[in-house]
Amino acid sequence: MSAEEVQQLIRDGVPMAEDIDFRVEIIEYHAATARVPFSERMVRPGGTLSGPVQMALADATMYAAVLGALGEVQMAVTSNLNINFLRKPGRCDLIARGQVLKLGSRNAFCEVQLFSEGSDELVAHVSGTYSLP
Repeated sequence: MSAEEVQQLIRDGVPMAEDIDFRVEIIEYHAATARVPFSERMVRPGGTLSGPVQMALADATMYAAVLGALGEVQMAVTSNLNINFLRKPGRCDLIARGQVLKLGSRNAFCEVQLFSEGSDELVAHVSGTYSLP
């Protein structure tokens, strides 16, 4: 599947992805790169991007990586997501780089790294599992 096809599949299946303007930039075998453009609507008190937005980006990027590995599997679902917030993201786009670490017959084990656009400093580290149909 192309990046555009994966983005549309996610936006069609999870309408909130449209609300945060989730964008898939790159799909590779077992990997994906995505972004959420910065918006003041997503900023929480204290001036940082809200945790739920960061988690949504990470989760959708894991799904995109699974789609990159398997093709269209609409019924793959998150069974676990663990996030470590490491530093305050900048007031700019948030970038996610995700990969499938291990692909089994029933589960895909994934990792996502979140970065502020233009920075190599990790904003959050995410690990998760997708249950496969």
